[in-house]
Amino acid sequence: MVNRKKRLQKGIESLEKQIQLHEEKLKRAEENDNIELAGYYKKEIEAKKRDKEEKQRILDKGG
Repeated sequence: MVNRKKRLQKGIESLEKQIQLHEEKLKRAEENDNIELAGYYKKEIEAKKRDKEEKQRILDKGG
């Protein structure tokens, strides 16, 4: 179980970094008026947030 908790924690940290990176890219896309790309990044951010919440729920439950 210890390995699973570590793996879940690393996954959560990785998703946080990916969310932050995508938010920076979203900001640049909006500054450049690239609506399609901005929409893509918004969808990706939401998907990664859902994944992060699911991993956190599993970890809190006892992973």
